[in-house]
Amino acid sequence: MLQTLYPDEQFSIEEAEKRFMKENRPTSIIERLIRPEEIAEFVAFLSSPLSAEINGAAMRADGGLVRSVF
Repeated sequence: MLQTLYPDEQFSIEEAEKRFMKENRPTSIIERLIRPEEIAEFVAFLSSPLSAEINGAAMRADGGLVRSVF
């Protein structure tokens, strides 16, 4: 994805990610893109007995990108 956003630039993946986050996701708490492994861990948790008390909730895995007020 990052390579298609900056096709004419000579950035490393890490530099492109930092630039993308700064320009497009400045409110992100973790200041990086979420990794596929993290989504897999989230899904595994929600599918496990450890999440038995969670039901009827909309869960979001966005790295803190979307601001919420509780």
